[in-house]
Order: sequence, then C-alpha cells, then structure tokens
Amino acid sequence: MNLTEFNQSDRCEHFSCPERSVSPAVYILLYVCSAAVVLLTVCGNLLVIISVLHFKQLHTPTNMLVLSLAVSDFLIGALLMPSMFIWTIESCWVFGNDFCVIFLLIGGVLMSSSIYNVVLIAIDRYVALSNPFLYTNTVTRRRMCIVIYSNWSVCLVYVITVFYFNGNFMNFLMCPGECFYFLNEVWSVIDLIYSCIFPLSVIIILYTRVFVIAKKHATAIRELNNHTRPKTQKITSHSMKSERKAAKVLGILVSVFLVSLLPYFIYSFFGDVIKLQTETFQKLIIVTYLNSTINPVIYALFYLWFRRCIKLIITLRIFQKDSALHSVLS
Repeated sequence: MNLTEFNQSDRCEHFSCPERSVSPAVYILLYVCSAAVVLLTVCGNLLVIISVLHFKQLHTPTNMLVLSLAVSDFLIGALLMPSMFIWTIESCWVFGNDFCVIFLLIGGVLMSSSIYNVVLIAIDRYVALSNPFLYTNTVTRRRMCIVIYSNWSVCLVYVITVFYFNGNFMNFLMCPGECFYFLNEVWSVIDLIYSCIFPLSVIIILYTRVFVIAKKHATAIRELNNHTRPKTQKITSHSMKSERKAAKVLGILVSVFLVSLLPYFIYSFFGDVIKLQTETFQKLIIVTYLNSTINPVIYALFYLWFRRCIKLIITLRIFQKDSALHSVLS
C-alpha cells in the first residue's frame, strides 16, 4: 500500500526540489524508457482484459480473478506509473497538493486490490486442487464476481478509513516537492498487518500446499501409467505434463510477485531502522509497480490461449461475427 511510515523528525528532509544533475541525453533517455514501461504495462494488461471479456471460452471463475488482477495492473500503469516516474526523474513532486491526495488514495486502493487479488487466486487454486468436486459445484462465475466486487469494496473502505481516522485528509504534502502520507504508530501496525503480514502469509502457505498437492497428483498419475494400457498411458502422461506446466507457471507468477513486493515489505517492517532516502523509497515503489508490467509478459510466454487471443485482437478478427465463440483453448 502506498502509505509511507516516516519518522516525524525526518519528514522534511528535503525542503526544496534539487536541481537535476544528469545530462540532457540521459534525461531524455529516462523519459523514453519510462514511457515504454508505461505503454507496455497499459497495452499488455489491456490485451488480457479484452481477451477475458471477449472470448466466451475464457469466462471461467479463475479467469475472473485474472481479469480483476489485470484491471488493477492496468490502472496502476495508467494512473500511477506516469506520476511516479516523473516524480523520480525530476526529483520533485510537481503536481501540487490536490493531485497528491488523489494519487495516494488511488495508489492505496490499487496496491491493496492487486495484493488481495493474488491472495484470492491462491485460495482459488488451493480449493480447486484440494477439493475439485466442491469447487466445481460451489464456485461459479457469478459468485466469483461477487467476491471480486467485495474485495475492491473492502480495499476502498480500508484506505478511506485509514486516511480519515489517521489524520487530516489534506495533511499529505508536508514538505515542498514531496508527496507522502504519515501514519501514526497504531495505523502503521494495522497497515503492516493488512498490507504485508497477513496476505504474504496466506500466499506462501496456500501456494506451498498447492505445490504439494500438484506433486501428489503427478506421482499418482505416474503410478497409474505403470498399470495401464499404452493408449491410456498417453492420456495420463499428457495430464501429468499439464499439471507440471501449471505448477511451473504458478511458481513463476508467485515468485515474481513476491520478489517485486518484498523490498517494499521489508522497508515497511524495518522502516524506522532503515531510514531510507526519498529517492530509494521511490525506486522501491517503482519495483512494486513493475510487477504489473511483468504479469502480461508471463501470460504471453507460458499461456498459449493468450498468444492466440493477441493474434485475434491485433488482426482485428474479434470484430467478426461470432468471434466471441472462437476456440482459444484447443
């Protein structure tokens, strides 16, 4: 969550915006690279959103969670990344106090939503693997949409609650050229538990269980292969391969997510001890934002259905009649 726990005595370390110390060529290159990252984030997640919304075959409960994560990643790229990159490159917040309020509110909601989307995906995969019969009969697309709407609503209410009860809403821009919000000791602990300790614990525990279950499934399939006919063996071998690939992709997604957020989590936990400079903290936030850029790239590398969807979208075949019924999974 984009709420910074700074010590009161350290909050006005920079009273004015420092002058740029980079050459014009480097300055332009930084803006070009930033624009490329923003464009990749927005376009990549937009392709995921269009794919899941358009193709009927992708309208599954799990893909609703993928859609929710893509929406939060898309909004991070469109609403947060440009301001954060400009703030970092210019070494100064140039957008004023009012936009700082909006920036922090939106950042808090989107980061919380993104984190808890991953938590919901962990719960979804765990239930689907541990109790497939229960999952098939109880988890519907409509119920999943209700869960997703509830998740977004809870994140919004939580952020507004923190900002309201922690202090004045206009108490954001405490120093010239900066845009930080300072939590008191009580809300710092609450936010640390809500935004870091609890979701991180759930993700690690459930994904560990998912890998254990997937390994058991693979072992069972391997033993079944030793007692079946060649034709059946071919089918079960394919299933085992699919299980392993799913586990691999799952591991990559979770690993990237944890690596992206871990630096910020560590800072949140040891913030009073580490006392990082503003520039270093900005870089930690950008690293967390980059997770939104990487997710669509992972989909493109490991999911054939996403590559097929990209091809249909880019060639404008989605505007053809009955294109929503096109098979992208087979």
